[in-house]
Amino acid sequence: MKGKVYIIGVGPGDYKLMTLKAVECIGKADVLVYDRLVGSRVLSFAKEDAELVYVGKMPDNHAVPQGEINRILVEKALEGKTVARVKGGDPFVFGRGGEEAEALCNEGIEFEIVPGITSAIAVPAYAGIPVTHRDFCSSFHVITGHERPDKEESMLDYETLAKLEGTLVFLMGIRNLKAIAENLVRCGKDSLTPAAVIEKGTTSQQRLVSGTLADIAGKVEAAGIKSPAVTVVGKVAGLGEKLAWLEKRKLSGKRILVTRAREQAGRLAGKIEEFGGEAIEVPTIRITGPDSFEAFDSALDRLDTFGWLVFTSTNGVQAFFRRMKTRHIDIRRLAGIKICAVGEATEGELSALGLNAEYVPESYNSESLLKGLLEKIVPGEKILLARADIAGSELPMLLKDSGMELEDLIVYKTVLNHNNRDEIIKIIEDGSVDLITFTSSSTVKNLVSIIGEENTAILANTRVACIGPVTAAAAQELGIRADIVADRSTIEGLIDKIIERIASLN
Repeated sequence: MKGKVYIIGVGPGDYKLMTLKAVECIGKADVLVYDRLVGSRVLSFAKEDAELVYVGKMPDNHAVPQGEINRILVEKALEGKTVARVKGGDPFVFGRGGEEAEALCNEGIEFEIVPGITSAIAVPAYAGIPVTHRDFCSSFHVITGHERPDKEESMLDYETLAKLEGTLVFLMGIRNLKAIAENLVRCGKDSLTPAAVIEKGTTSQQRLVSGTLADIAGKVEAAGIKSPAVTVVGKVAGLGEKLAWLEKRKLSGKRILVTRAREQAGRLAGKIEEFGGEAIEVPTIRITGPDSFEAFDSALDRLDTFGWLVFTSTNGVQAFFRRMKTRHIDIRRLAGIKICAVGEATEGELSALGLNAEYVPESYNSESLLKGLLEKIVPGEKILLARADIAGSELPMLLKDSGMELEDLIVYKTVLNHNNRDEIIKIIEDGSVDLITFTSSSTVKNLVSIIGEENTAILANTRVACIGPVTAAAAQELGIRADIVADRSTIEGLIDKIIERIASLN
């Protein structure tokens, strides 16, 4: 049985510009055939076992010829697989999606086209340039800048383009920018016509260079602008500096490394992106279940014997109730059991489940937790402490030494993600990130374990932000200086402190 191919456009760079249809199709594909401008955040929507086939093309270096890409799509579909052909921008706007659709049609293979937001409109918009404006123009024209404008058989009619009053948008034209500008002027376009070039549009690395047809090529060269870039010619190009909005966000242009487990990274990454930064996720750990559920299940079967249930992390909450659901244990079995949550985030996780914590210590440390419990616990009440395998022994020892009856239960494991070692070292060494975030002591220890203590010196040239003093102390013990320490040990507190510090440095 033949498979099906989705030819998908995922927009110009900001993965949040993807359509719901694109996310859905990528998520159900067995194979992803993707281009150079498709970022890792787009690929993260794929199934864990999806096959990834890179066919990216660099300017002047077509690593995989179009004919070979067509063959791959046909071959994978004939194997009965669901294929996502993933492209930046829109597949039918200089994306050669039409050629791929024809190849599939010729083989009788079912396909769908999933349009994407084209860079011709989105990139200027992110730079504050409307491609139409009632005071300046009522049309816009999208032109490829990829061919040589001076070749004898050029498909571009510069005589006609120069006479158009509408906005001209050239895609993929950096290499030919000087010739494009000269040909427009030679054919009658005013040399003082505003022009703008936007590099890596819609991303945190976006840069805008403004000028006129007379000087734009020189300005772009001086600024070191590289592909991918979009060129806008017309009166609206002069609005970029006035209407610029992207760089006004508080973390605009900042690339921030997120070291949390992938399951928890999304919330921190989302906050970074909300304020205009780019979150680079390199999870140092994976969250898994315990090696054996025997002790876990035994505790769940004896829930009515406990007076208190203590959670020290959101992971613990999630793992505990995930196992209850797997065992089909009704949440009403917790009736009468008092709950303690260490930290605002843990309390919030419980609240999302409709559960209120009877006690939340003011400070995130063992002494504060112990003091509060001693004041609240009734003699004879047994405590169930649900936590990770790598959690320290200080808390259970303090509880037991205080005469409390305690059952210390491992509800989840953290496993080091060594697969990221080379990627993490490269990202930090080449200076491509502005900040490294640590959201727990374990994320610090795990990062050092993965890259090796001999490589911790590479962290010295990059600012480090810690979610609180406990995490900062763990970093200090390993020779890592914490430049930013949150006043509140929450994701929101960490983001607030990062913004405050960055604002003071600007």
